[in-house]
Amino acid sequence: MPSPRKRSVGLATIGTGGMAHAHAQAFAAIPGCRLVAACDVDRARADAFAATFGIPHASTDLAATLALPGVDAVSIVTPDAFHLPVTLEALTAGRHVLCEKPLALNAPDALTMLAAAERANVRHLVNFSYRNWACLQAVQTAVARGDIGEIRHVEASYLQAWLPSKIWGDWRTSPQWLWRLSTAHGSRGVLGDVGVHILDFATFPTGPLREVFCRLRAFDKAPGNRIGDYPLDANDSAVMTVEFANGALGVIHTSRWVGGHANRLFLKLAGTKGTLEIDSERSTTSYRVCRGRDLDRAQWREVPAPPRPSIYERFIRSIRTGRPEQPDFARGAEIQRAVDACFESDRLRRPVTLAATP
Repeated sequence: MPSPRKRSVGLATIGTGGMAHAHAQAFAAIPGCRLVAACDVDRARADAFAATFGIPHASTDLAATLALPGVDAVSIVTPDAFHLPVTLEALTAGRHVLCEKPLALNAPDALTMLAAAERANVRHLVNFSYRNWACLQAVQTAVARGDIGEIRHVEASYLQAWLPSKIWGDWRTSPQWLWRLSTAHGSRGVLGDVGVHILDFATFPTGPLREVFCRLRAFDKAPGNRIGDYPLDANDSAVMTVEFANGALGVIHTSRWVGGHANRLFLKLAGTKGTLEIDSERSTTSYRVCRGRDLDRAQWREVPAPPRPSIYERFIRSIRTGRPEQPDFARGAEIQRAVDACFESDRLRRPVTLAATP
């Protein structure tokens, strides 16, 4: 019999839109990982996806897909509002689950998904895809090692340009982008879409948040702030001042209005012994550090970061070994609690304290 580390894993992709292609390409590159089924509400799209990746089964029937004998695990790449019901059905069928971010639309739903995964005794991960970057993994290791001492200040941002520009196409004519601007279509705005990424990015090395004061804004973008069936009311800028559980203060912000930055993530961690910095437009395979004797000269050094296994690789490894990997559904629920606190803070116009992780 093959060893657990080498045994074949059959995977079904649930949802076959744009991001599903990235999932399929990543899984297809993992030895022993077989793409065996594709499921989507749009049969033509499912068929095209299956043809592209040589997948033998395409369907619009989720239950039938999950019942296929070759399906060990699922990759859920549906719109956000469907993460909860699709995940629960997959867990009921006993399948391992990798779910796209955000894990759910709110913390109670995320905790429901976590409890179901634990009852099913399967492996579960949420796709905070920037964990794949070597620079972030290396910075987390450096902080844990004490390279910059106790963290005092954090600056983090995720900036996109697609509202003032056509860098990713004309959003005004594409449902692929318009739904992200409309709460009626399940969007929680830039905060719920990419804000979850920068919250994970900032707290992965620093630790959890204790308090958040957030302002959200949906700016006018069209006559009547509507395009066709899409009311454009989901937030497109979010600014947070935060306190971390370790006492550090920080600023975290994200916006789709920042021309000149196609997709930039930035993180600066300042501690008692030095400062670390990630700028994705400069590098995702290295980070900058100012520490030791360089502090007195305000000089920075570039530090290469060794490659690490991707979330896709860790998901398959977890299935094979039976050991948990990160970021799991518990992490997804933790980030969702922070997102919920941001919405509450904006509604109340005051800081909100986050409850401790259960």
